[in-house]
This record gives sequence, structure tokens and C-alpha cells, in this order.
Amino acid sequence: MDIWFRPLVWMDYRLGVLLTLILPMVLLVWALFQRQEAMQKLLIIYWRVASLVMITLYLLIPGWKIGFISAVAAPILIAIALWFWVDLNEEIRDISQSTIKLVFTSWRWAMTAYCVLGAIAKSIFLPCGLSNSTVQTTFCQVWLEAPQAYRNLFHDKPGNEGFLGFMGAVGLIIYLIYLVYFVLIRLGKQGRSALEQ
Repeated sequence: MDIWFRPLVWMDYRLGVLLTLILPMVLLVWALFQRQEAMQKLLIIYWRVASLVMITLYLLIPGWKIGFISAVAAPILIAIALWFWVDLNEEIRDISQSTIKLVFTSWRWAMTAYCVLGAIAKSIFLPCGLSNSTVQTTFCQVWLEAPQAYRNLFHDKPGNEGFLGFMGAVGLIIYLIYLVYFVLIRLGKQGRSALEQ
């Protein structure tokens, strides 16, 4: 059965690959060559936070409900991480105008808009992560097509969905432990400064 928003879901995944994977990787390499330490620092923090996107992908391969919840949480955390650090924001603002600063700032704003709109759109699908019966509907299954395509491309072994989901679950547990540690301990010690990150 065809569903009207399937092209939008696939567009979201494709846009996600460009904005969350390709552009930040290019920017990180560029920042390393240009010796832009503030940009490097922010991009390293970004990669730590954005790892939840890959974890979500692995959770959705077997269609686990928690993947729908982490799909909403990931863009929210990424958008916060891009602007949270007062010292990095000041350092980046003080960098003289250059091509890398223009591209970096443009990506940062585009990524923020993508994350905010993505979190709003994906929140409509939160019922997929809260009910056993709902996740089996076509409404929810559309979001599982791209993770299955990814599995077929990179992990083409029949019957490995459960193992890949397990790897995603292990990643999620480690991610949550670090997030709790950061919120309860590091944030209190260093505030919104990334100097000790």
C-alpha cells in the first residue's frame, strides 16, 4: 500500500546523510587544515552527540520501538549541542570573515533548522514507539524502509536484524550513561564552557 508521505520520509533520510554526515565530515577536515580550533572542538562535540542518529538507525533495523523515540531525541540534542557552548560561540564569532566561516555558519544554521523541523515532524510518529500494535501499521513501517535498505547495503546477511538491533541497544546504553554523567556531573562543574570537553 502506498502512503502519501513516503517520498518525504526518504527525502528526510537523504537530507540527513548530507547534513549530518557528509558536510560535517568535510567541515571537520577543512577546519583541521585551517587550524580553526573552535570549529574543530564544536564539530567533535557534534559528532559525539550526533552518534545517536546512527544508534537510531540500528535500533530501527529490527523495528524496535525505542528507535522511534531516539529518532525524536537525536535532532533535539544535536540542535542544543550546536549552540550550547558560550566560549565556542564567542570564538567562532570572532574568527575573521572567510570561506570556511561562511560555510560553517551556513551549515550550523541549516542543521539547526533541519533538526527543529525534523523533531517536530518525527514527534507525530511517537505513537510508533509507544504501542506494540501501532508499530506494525503502514504509518510506522515507512520509517523502517531506509534502515532496511541500509542493512541490505552494508550488512547483507539474512537474519542479522536482531544482532544489529542489539548493537544499537548497547550503543544507546553507553550514550545514555554518558549523557547522564554530563548532565549530573560535568555540567555542574564547567557550565556552558567547552574548554574542558
